[in-house]
Amino acid sequence: MNKPKVKICCISSSKEAKLAIKYGASAIGLVSEMPSGPGVISEDLIEEIASSVPAEINTFLLTSNTNVTSIIEQHRKCKTTTIQIVDSVNSDVYLELRKSLPGISLVQVIHVTDEKSIDEATTVSTFVDAILLDSGNQKLKVKELGGTGRTHDWTISRKIRGAVSVPVYLAGGINVNNVLDAIKEVEPFGVDLCSGVRENGRLSEKRLEEFFAVLHDRNY
Repeated sequence: MNKPKVKICCISSSKEAKLAIKYGASAIGLVSEMPSGPGVISEDLIEEIASSVPAEINTFLLTSNTNVTSIIEQHRKCKTTTIQIVDSVNSDVYLELRKSLPGISLVQVIHVTDEKSIDEATTVSTFVDAILLDSGNQKLKVKELGGTGRTHDWTISRKIRGAVSVPVYLAGGINVNNVLDAIKEVEPFGVDLCSGVRENGRLSEKRLEEFFAVLHDRNY
């Protein structure tokens, strides 16, 4: 098993991006308008942060839009390397995004709830570059589309990881205390965290240092 990549989400400034990258993040998440959850910043700020990081760092635009025209317009403004779609979309959305935004990676979030999530992930995986498994709830009146700080059933995530041929990121309540268990259980391509490395809403250098120390100390 290879050492997992680390994506630090809810980045709110170029300073936070620089700090995450300093400790080992290979990707950062930039959250656009959402119905709920932390880390939302303006599209102008997303563009500013995305343009400030080294070329080898992947920048994820988290979008709750499901209309393909809106997603395309948003991405052309934000100019990230990757689009992370946090809600369900029709398959033709992926096809149009591929056509209109060549070279931009597509990552679909699957909110793991039960065994049905396996079929959902398997179907979607044929259209995207990666799957991200999270702990939201799309059925609530105000949708939860990420940033809940909750874990989900990793045994289902493990089944999804085994069923798809694209890379799988694991999100949802990942922190320094459970990341090694998560890696052992799911063997993901990458882990994605927000609250696990924050203190009072701000990215914590101490928590980043502790988190990456745990990852570096493990034998892979």
